Amino acid sequence: MRARYGVPLKVTAVGAAVGVAGLAYAAGFEARSFRLRRVTVPVLPHGARPLRVLQVSDIHMVSGQGKKRAWLQSLAGLRPDFVVNTGDNLSDPEAVPELLDALGPLMEFPGVYVFGSNDYYGPKLRNPARYLLEKARGKHGLNGNAPAVGVVHNPWEPMRDAFDEAGWLNLSNTRGRLKLDGLEVAFTGLDDPHIKRDRYAEVQGGPETGADLSIGVVHAPYLRSLDAFTADGYPLILAGHTHGGQLCIPFYGALVTNCDLDTDRVKGLSSHTVGDRRAYLHVSAGCGTNRYTPVRFACPPEVTLLTLTPKA
Repeated sequence: MRARYGVPLKVTAVGAAVGVAGLAYAAGFEARSFRLRRVTVPVLPHGARPLRVLQVSDIHMVSGQGKKRAWLQSLAGLRPDFVVNTGDNLSDPEAVPELLDALGPLMEFPGVYVFGSNDYYGPKLRNPARYLLEKARGKHGLNGNAPAVGVVHNPWEPMRDAFDEAGWLNLSNTRGRLKLDGLEVAFTGLDDPHIKRDRYAEVQGGPETGADLSIGVVHAPYLRSLDAFTADGYPLILAGHTHGGQLCIPFYGALVTNCDLDTDRVKGLSSHTVGDRRAYLHVSAGCGTNRYTPVRFACPPEVTLLTLTPKA
C-alpha cells in the first residue's frame, strides 16, 4: 500500500519514528547534558595574575529541576575569582527558592548580574517555528517590547534582594567595581535590550579611570549595545540570551539568535569591531530553556569558565 502522492507508508513511518526519537533525545538527554566551556581571554595588564570568571546565563529554572540545581551547586568547586550572571534565571514564577538554592554556593564568591526579560516576565507558549518565520521577515526575536497586559510578572524582586544581600553588584543600567587580589575590575551593565530596557546614555563614557580592566555586561547581545560598548573602548563584553541557537544543525550550526547578532557569533568567544576599535565578545549558550520548549539539539546546555590573562 502507498501513501498519497506516491510516498511509501513505510518511509513515512520511519521518518516519523526518527522525528520522535530526535525529539526524545533533544528533550530527555541533551537538554540535561550540562557542560563546562573553558575560554582564555588576554585582556589584563602585563604582569597581572590570571583571573577566573564563571559566567552563568539563561538558567530558566523550573520547579523540580533537581539535576540542574545540583549541577549549578557543584560549580562552586571551580573556585572562580568572581561570577557574572547574564540573566534569564527564571522560567517558572514558583522556582525562585530553587534558583537561589542552586546559586547559593556561587553567591559565596564576588559577583555581578544583569536581568533578562524572563526574569521580569513569565514565558508564553509559542510555536518554535515562529523564530524562523520572524527571521525570514527580517525581524529579530519574538519580543522587542515589554510584554502586554496579562502576561505573568515573575517575582524578580526576591531574587534581586538575595543577590544584593550576597554582595553581587546589580548592573542594570549602572556601573560597579570589584577589587580582586589587588586588581580593580570595573563593570558597566545594561538592562535587557530585548525588551528595550537598556539605557546606554546613563552609563556612557567608556572605561573608568584607574581600573585594571573594564567589562561590559548585558543579557541580549543586540548590535546597538555591542556597538556602544566597543566604540567606548571596552575590551571585553559578556552576554547571553541566544541559547546558542538551541536547535542547531550538526556541522552547520545555529539558524537563529533571537536578536540581530549574526549566527556565526551565536555562542562562545569572538570579537566585535567598530571603526578602529575591537572588543572580545563572549556569548554564553546558557544552561536552560523556556519551559514550553524544553529541548536542545546539537547545542548542549553550558556555563563558561573564562580565564582572563595578561595581554600578549
